[in-house]
Amino acid sequence: MEYQDIAIGLDVGTTKIVAMVGRRNEYNKIEILGIGKSKSTGVHRGVVNNITQTIESIREAVSEAERSSGLKIKEVIVGIAGQHIRSLQHNDYITRLDFENVINQKDIQKLIDQVHKLVMLPGEEIIHVLPQEYKVDSQSEIGEPIGMYGSRLEANFHVVVGQISSIRNIGRCVKAAGLNLSGMTLEPLASAEAVLNTEEREAGVALVDIGGGTTDIAIFKDNIIRHTAVIPFGGNVITENIKTDCLIIERQAELLKLKFGSAWPGENKETEIVCIPGLRGRDPKEISLKRLSQIIHTRVCEILEQVNIEIKHYGNEEQKKRLIAGIVMTGGGSQLKHIRPLTEYITGMDVRIGYSNEHISGGENGVISNPEYATSIGLVIKGIEDQKKYFFTEMGSRYEEKNTSELFSTQLYNKNRRFNKEIYYENEDSLKKKKKTKSKSFFEIWADKFRQILNDTE
Repeated sequence: MEYQDIAIGLDVGTTKIVAMVGRRNEYNKIEILGIGKSKSTGVHRGVVNNITQTIESIREAVSEAERSSGLKIKEVIVGIAGQHIRSLQHNDYITRLDFENVINQKDIQKLIDQVHKLVMLPGEEIIHVLPQEYKVDSQSEIGEPIGMYGSRLEANFHVVVGQISSIRNIGRCVKAAGLNLSGMTLEPLASAEAVLNTEEREAGVALVDIGGGTTDIAIFKDNIIRHTAVIPFGGNVITENIKTDCLIIERQAELLKLKFGSAWPGENKETEIVCIPGLRGRDPKEISLKRLSQIIHTRVCEILEQVNIEIKHYGNEEQKKRLIAGIVMTGGGSQLKHIRPLTEYITGMDVRIGYSNEHISGGENGVISNPEYATSIGLVIKGIEDQKKYFFTEMGSRYEEKNTSELFSTQLYNKNRRFNKEIYYENEDSLKKKKKTKSKSFFEIWADKFRQILNDTE
C-alpha cells in the first residue's frame, strides 16, 4: 500500500463552499494543488437547510478543484460549525489493573472512549473529545502521561457537542455528491491549524474566525485548547442590514461592504457619496459613506461584544489564564477595513490578522494565504496528519503519536471511516455479507460451482 501526503478539505460555509487539494512537500510545507469555489445556497448560519442545493454546490466546487489539480477527488475532510455547536468541560478517570506496567496509548484511548459514552441531551452527539491535562494517582498537571507508572489515570476534557441531525445532513450531502467522508473537524480548530503558531498557543491566544453565517472562537493556553464557541452571526448580518437600511438588493449591499465599507465611522465625511445603479431603468441611488460605515460599525460592535463575553467566560481576567498573545482574527470578515483597531478598542487586547503564509508553500502571492481560506487550509493540514497516523496504524508501524490530541485525531479518523460504511451499507448484515463474498478465493468459488453441478445431476 502506497502512502501519499495528499488531502482534500471541504469547507461548507454559509456564503461559499471551498474544496481545496493540498499535499505536504519535502520542506514540510503545504503545497496547494487545486482550489474550487462555489456559491453556497443551501446553508444558513453553518447549518444545511436545503439538501439539493448544497449537494449541487459541493459538486461544483469539487469539479473545479479536480480541474485545477488534475486529480480525481474521492474522499474529503469536512469542517463543521453552526449555532447548534456547544462545548462543555468534563473530568473522567479509569483504574488500571496492570499498574505494574507503564501507561500507554491504549490506556489513553480507553479513557477517551469512556468519555465518548457520555449521555448527551436528546438529539445531540459528541463531535470532539479534547484532552487538556492529566492526573496520575496524586500527581496533577501532567501534559503527557505515557511512560509513567500509576493505577489511576484521570484527565480533564474539553468536549464539543452538536446536533445529530445537522451532522448527519452534512454527511448526507457529501455522500450524495459522490464523495467519502474521511473526517469531520470543528472549523475554528481547523482555522487554528492554519494561522496560529506554537508560541501563540503556549502564551495564550483567542482565534476569532468571522465567517459569513457564524463567528467561531477557539482559545488556547499552554498549548492546550481551553474554550470553543460558535456565535450564530457573522458577515451576512452586516450585509443584510446594509440592504435593509439603504433599500438596495443583496448583491449591491455586499459590494458596498467590500469596496467602501469601514468598521470605523469617524473616517468618512458626510459629503462622501457613492452612487448605486437603479433597477431596470430607475434612477441611481446615492448612499452616504458615513451612513454606510455607521451601519457596519453597529453590527461589528455587536459581534465583537459577543466575542469579548466568550473571552471573559474563559477567564482571561485571571492572571493565570491571561491571553498574552491576544487575539488572532481570520475569515472573510477579518478583511473589513478598520476592524483590527475596533477590536483592540472593545477587547483591550492586542490583535493581528491571521494569514497562512508560514504553513503553506507559495503563500506569498497573497491569494492562497487570504484569511477567507484559513479554514480550508486547516482542513487540508488536519487531513494529511490524520491520514498519516491512520496509515501507519493500519500498516502495523511503530509510529508513535507525539501528543494526546494526535491520538484523538486517529480515533476520530477511524470513527468517520466507520460512519462512511454505515452510509454505504444499509445494515450490519449486508456489510458482513459483502465482506464474506469478497473474502472467497477463486478455488472456493470453483468448488461451490462444482458442488452445484453434482447436486443438479443427482
